[in-house]
Amino acid sequence: MAFDFSGQRAPKRISLTPMIDVVFLLLVFFMLAARFGADSAISLKAAGRDASGYQGAPRLVELRPGGLTLNGIAVTREDLAARLAPLMPTPDALVVLRARDGAEVQGLVDVIETLKAGGITTLALAEAPE
Repeated sequence: MAFDFSGQRAPKRISLTPMIDVVFLLLVFFMLAARFGADSAISLKAAGRDASGYQGAPRLVELRPGGLTLNGIAVTREDLAARLAPLMPTPDALVVLRARDGAEVQGLVDVIETLKAGGITTLALAEAPE
């Protein structure tokens, strides 16, 4: 039994296909996991039990799936800032927001943006009673 060592084998070439597949999978992962665009933030205070800083008439805006109420009276989102204006002792007076009965977060964000566009900037979010 003799071994033939005279013939040289051609060196095997390493296949780059698996490495390219991994690179493309990583590329797709990071593209899907990346954040696109800037996040927007809404500044709110949690309404506390101490009402020493609260002045003037009540200003409670309640958001329900059926619509908005201002101090228990139904109001449209477009008219909310105008209806709040006479109740404000100062332009930076506190307005309390409360979401009730399964109201959506996007609806609350829309109300906040409407109030801020109307010049009302001091908002507090109150938890609805059980």
